[in-house]
Amino acid sequence: MLSGLTVSERHAALFVLGALALVGLAMAVAGQGDPLAVHGYIVLAFSLALGFAVLSVLFAPEPPESRLSEYYDDPTRVGIILSLAWAVAGMFVGVWVAALLAWPELTFVDSAWASFGRLRPVHTSGVIFGFGGNALIATSFHVLQRTCRARLPDQFSPWFVLIGYNLFCLVAATGYLMGLTQSKEYAEPEWYADIWLVIVWVVYFLIYIRTLQRRKEPHIYVANWYYMAFILVVAVLHIVNNLAVPVSFGHAKSYSLFSGVQDAMTQWWYGHNAVAFFLTSGFLGMMYYYLPKRAERPIFSYRLSIISFWGITFMYMWAGAHHLHYTALPQWVQTLGMTFSIVLLVPSWASAGNALATLNGAWHKVRDDATLRFMMVAAVFYGLSTFEGSFMAIRAVNSLSHYTDWTVGHVHAGALGWVAMITFGSLYALVPWMWKTERMYSPRLIEVHFWLALAGTVVYVFAMWNSGIIQGLMWRTYNDSGTLAYSFIDSLVAMHPYYIARAFGGLLFLAGAVVCCVNVGMTIRMARRAQKAEAGGDVPVLAPAGE
Repeated sequence: MLSGLTVSERHAALFVLGALALVGLAMAVAGQGDPLAVHGYIVLAFSLALGFAVLSVLFAPEPPESRLSEYYDDPTRVGIILSLAWAVAGMFVGVWVAALLAWPELTFVDSAWASFGRLRPVHTSGVIFGFGGNALIATSFHVLQRTCRARLPDQFSPWFVLIGYNLFCLVAATGYLMGLTQSKEYAEPEWYADIWLVIVWVVYFLIYIRTLQRRKEPHIYVANWYYMAFILVVAVLHIVNNLAVPVSFGHAKSYSLFSGVQDAMTQWWYGHNAVAFFLTSGFLGMMYYYLPKRAERPIFSYRLSIISFWGITFMYMWAGAHHLHYTALPQWVQTLGMTFSIVLLVPSWASAGNALATLNGAWHKVRDDATLRFMMVAAVFYGLSTFEGSFMAIRAVNSLSHYTDWTVGHVHAGALGWVAMITFGSLYALVPWMWKTERMYSPRLIEVHFWLALAGTVVYVFAMWNSGIIQGLMWRTYNDSGTLAYSFIDSLVAMHPYYIARAFGGLLFLAGAVVCCVNVGMTIRMARRAQKAEAGGDVPVLAPAGE
């Protein structure tokens, strides 16, 4: 793949990697005795490894001019593989921490890095940013080119975004294991990782703008509206939320520019809109492209999708304050956040309904095609989760939902049922196109994955709903003397069977992800064997397992 870069692009890659290696060296020297030094060595090793890889093809011939007549899909292929690798790693840690909650004595490593507090953010960032982020980058490059009928503007910047983003994920995950965290929801990496992500994200945005400028289609397809909102707003949220002052340039620790309730408001303005523009808008871009393509039907209503887009964009911006009911935040701000959260149901259901209406007349395909069923179930969970989210924002309900495991169930209904399902469905549609095969290696394995994922999601979510409601009821029960009827430890004991069920649900979902990796790996292997056979090699043909 690196030999596909032009000579000038290889020089640019070497220059960037050299500069990055110097930054890593400076971090290692300045941060002696601090976790910053460890990250410096990681950045240095990462840069040198990639630098040697580029050097190995530095004098290779220029790629043929004919490449410019084709779409540039190499970053998409690598992004798919990285996404699945992060999925398995992140979900494995998720099952681990879920098991720790059910059986605290399960810690088999008596070390700080293996504690729940350090592993939990590894799980969260691994699945959200590693799995989801890589899938978003990979699919957005694919969708952007097809809907614009234009090749990406160059071959270096997509690699910079993909590799640079994964370096950020690596620094974030290793930082959590060392105890580094800003303790902010969805924004836990420290200041130097945040600065690096801003640089990567600006390049990502420029790729989008430059490709849109070169488009051969007069209009901008709706999926690109959602991808653009995802890229642009996440940058704004990230920059404001991560305004911080480091202790020194030789220390990893930093302190937020905000304090008190202003800091809480900023964090939830970011946190709720991270759900909106990272976990919703980008994946709606996926849904609006891959679902109609797979169903072989036009989207039910293009106008409805645009109305939904502007509704979601406007409403979400004001809804974050509902997370701060019963706090020092002025009540009128809490009420404003609650009101916008309730109204948000309308544009959210517009998109969910638009997706399901698109399938009208294609239900026989949903029955027979597990890939399309992944997308259908994702749209259903999107509708359910957005209804639940609006309901949970109501002040009286919020007092029960936001301080118990109900919120954990709600978050995972969205994460597993919506985000992961639409991602797996899109990847199953995309992989055969990227590796030029008629279909995935095994349709039966897709069926197995679908039922494992659906069973895992249902078990997980119902366990947490029950757990949350019982927690709330126990914490609100008083005896005749007006004191609490149950101690905190009583509620923990009552939660034990639900925590076991949660770990089991997560295990099922992880097993499904492993099945997906096997299927994708075999599809790639099958494609390579077919290419070798076409090239004239005497290679035995691998029969797909589905036949």
